Amino acid sequence: MSSNNYYDVTAWHVGNPAKDVGEVINSIIADIKERQSASDVDNGGKPGAVINIPPGDYHLRTQVVIDVSFLRIQGSGHGFTSSSIRFNVPEGEWPDLHELWPGGSRILVDLSSAAEGEESKGAAFYIERDGSPRISSIEFSNFCIDGLHFNPDGSDLFQENTYVNGKTGIYVASANDSFRITGMGFVYLENALTIYNADALSIHGNFIAECGSCIELRGWGQASKVTDNLIGAGFKGHSIYAQNHGGLLITANNVFPRGASSVHLEGVTRSSVSNNRLHSFYPGMVVLAADSSENLVATNHFLRDLEPWTPFLGIDNGLDDLHGLLCVSGNNNSVIGNHFSEVVDSQAIRPAGATPVIIRLLSGVGNFVTNNHVVATDVQATSSDSCFAAQVDALLTTEASAGLAVTAVMVEPESARNTILDSGTDPQVIADRAANAIRATPAVGS
Repeated sequence: MSSNNYYDVTAWHVGNPAKDVGEVINSIIADIKERQSASDVDNGGKPGAVINIPPGDYHLRTQVVIDVSFLRIQGSGHGFTSSSIRFNVPEGEWPDLHELWPGGSRILVDLSSAAEGEESKGAAFYIERDGSPRISSIEFSNFCIDGLHFNPDGSDLFQENTYVNGKTGIYVASANDSFRITGMGFVYLENALTIYNADALSIHGNFIAECGSCIELRGWGQASKVTDNLIGAGFKGHSIYAQNHGGLLITANNVFPRGASSVHLEGVTRSSVSNNRLHSFYPGMVVLAADSSENLVATNHFLRDLEPWTPFLGIDNGLDDLHGLLCVSGNNNSVIGNHFSEVVDSQAIRPAGATPVIIRLLSGVGNFVTNNHVVATDVQATSSDSCFAAQVDALLTTEASAGLAVTAVMVEPESARNTILDSGTDPQVIADRAANAIRATPAVGS
């Protein structure tokens, strides 16, 4: 049975979706609001709708503004492919490439307002509604949002590698409940997802990469989850960032290198960062800042190695190797059963001659650090013009290498009454033994 609450952008009577799918979707939303105007009809009244985007390319020149609940916008394929690899292939080789652009159900963000400086104006999808109840149950599923190109940033960097263009994929400005973002592709956006004041948000199973920042949960929020995503931000931004959240679950994500951080939490409490694979070319991989407390950081795999791809050599996030891979500022956090692989060239350590820090407790009391395993090796850095080959070669290289001296746990004077168990040998744990409880990992032969 057909339903008048199911829409297809290619069959709608207003606008041309290939030229401006934003105009089409806004017209559909206006129709939903006109038809579903009563708040209570037979214990219902506003069931919402589904907007379908078939496979194809759809330019978006008008921002989509969503102010209705129970709306699902869906496509038929997330369509991600690496624009960064393509743009860094010599242009003379492009005719031999199988494809040049992302595919699937693809939104091409062509907003002229993206350059105007006000962040929200550069968003393809802008969601805001005041009043009560909060806007609820907006779903984005299975299509691609493509920012197309990056812009020069005043540096000597090739413009397609700057991660700057003023464009955002989805921007949620008002308090919201039970939003779902699943199976999506985001590429070449300065910000993929910017969401304020989320309650019970689910960001699951997406491919979010080659964006300045991937996921930013701002303002405050509770009981949300970021799970099972493939994520990779640029060197200026965050892969996963959350502010003032409680009960946040960050689990089973595969976070690619080059983001300034893998997970950055500010004022986040009673939340979990668990079972993630985290890969970074820089220190500061996971940051618990601004009194983030009573969080669990457990059974994650941390890999810190060096940038192997020629176009990004010499670029970093501004942090040196004394900063730490995991940095904690807060109280009563548990850091349990994580694996850390520090695979770097000792000649590249900054400052020169320093001993890299793995876990660093900056401030707070009562943190519990136990049964973490650190593997540190000194390798000779290599590079390649092939992004894929260079990174795969680096990941698979495990032949015998010289050991690298590291500080497994460093406890700053501002942090006290912590418990550190079996997370480094005695020389690898730098802490005031009178102010902290420490049981070192036994050394072989000791």
